[in-house]
Amino acid sequence: MKNLIQIIEDDTSVRKLLEITFKEYEFNFVSSENKKNAMIMFLSHNPDLVIVDLGLPDGDGKEFIKHIREISKIPVIVLTARHDEKEIIAALDVGADDYITKPFSVNELLARIRANLRRNINEETLSDKIVCNDLQMDIAARDIFFKGEKLKLTPIEFELLKYFLLHTNKTLTHQQILNAVWGTGYQNEMQYLRTYVNTLRKKIEENSTRPIYIKTESGIGYRFSCSGN
Repeated sequence: MKNLIQIIEDDTSVRKLLEITFKEYEFNFVSSENKKNAMIMFLSHNPDLVIVDLGLPDGDGKEFIKHIREISKIPVIVLTARHDEKEIIAALDVGADDYITKPFSVNELLARIRANLRRNINEETLSDKIVCNDLQMDIAARDIFFKGEKLKLTPIEFELLKYFLLHTNKTLTHQQILNAVWGTGYQNEMQYLRTYVNTLRKKIEENSTRPIYIKTESGIGYRFSCSGN
């Protein structure tokens, strides 16, 4: 069955470009121009992924994302002209999975869509074992292997890597990671996160100064890249 993508975009030219692209690449789609109609269509069509603009005529797209997150875990990609880091972080913090700014590359958007759809399937069928390229994690046994060799990780390193592996190919804000790994009250302890990311990179990257797994999203957070996931 083809995946169904919901487009929420009030710019006619952008919406038409997305519709033509999805038709060409054999995605089913439904389109909305505003929040009110979008929610009706979301509830009636049950899409597999949502692409939403932030500047909608009847309000901010972040409010729509908040409502979606109350009832669903499906992937949400923000596609907007807003470039401000605060906007990006705010959208991710309310539940967006990814963020692309206009003007955008159609090929990049398609790659992000595929990555988010794969990740969603993987989370739904999650077992105790996760494989990402040369990394293998056994959550139940709390073991992690890199190129077949068992890594020695501290408890925090293990929890941080587990969080990354459970959210591969997704931009994660500093606050999201700190809250998930260290808990509430640590959202501003940026040095903790930088220190542990650096130690993890030394253990799983061929070259920690040019990482292929833990990518820095400048001013926002990190993205754990997994080409096979």
